[in-house]
Amino acid sequence: MAMSASEIKDLIIKSFPNAKVIIDDLRGDGDHYAAQIIAEEFRGKTRVQQHQMVYNAMGGRMGKDLHALALNTSAPKD
Repeated sequence: MAMSASEIKDLIIKSFPNAKVIIDDLRGDGDHYAAQIIAEEFRGKTRVQQHQMVYNAMGGRMGKDLHALALNTSAPKD
């Protein structure tokens, strides 16, 4: 079962309410996405930790409802 870009964004915003989130459907198949996420919660975290936080926000849907999610994460620039 594929996910829509809005479903992915909603899950991310639920965990990071003030984040700037941009979701792109890479193939138009609803199964391969790229996400750009800028969130204060990422400040001081490594890239791996940031990505783990996003995967946790997906609530176990990675590998099931969603095949691929390329991540570009960062904290806001001051």
